Amino acid sequence: MRQSHAVRSPSGSGEGAPARKSTNLTLAVRLVAEARELGVNVSQAAEVGIAAAVAGRRQQRWLDENRDALESSNAFVEQHGLPLAEYRNF
Repeated sequence: MRQSHAVRSPSGSGEGAPARKSTNLTLAVRLVAEARELGVNVSQAAEVGIAAAVAGRRQQRWLDENRDALESSNAFVEQHGLPLAEYRNF
């Protein structure tokens, strides 16, 4: 079985590309002008930035939702040690 390790752009070019939605954004005039001058694809850059912001919020939400379980697990390990520590080779 072959596995593809190709890196896809956030825009998902290629087969199965995600649906696109035209959206209006308000951005700083100077920033957009400089981006265009430097050849930056503003739509793609915005998508990458939004994807990063969404990932950060998802991560924070997961941590908030699981904080009690993580604290409980850490307290158990502090009190009792690692459950299988005797079998560790390092």
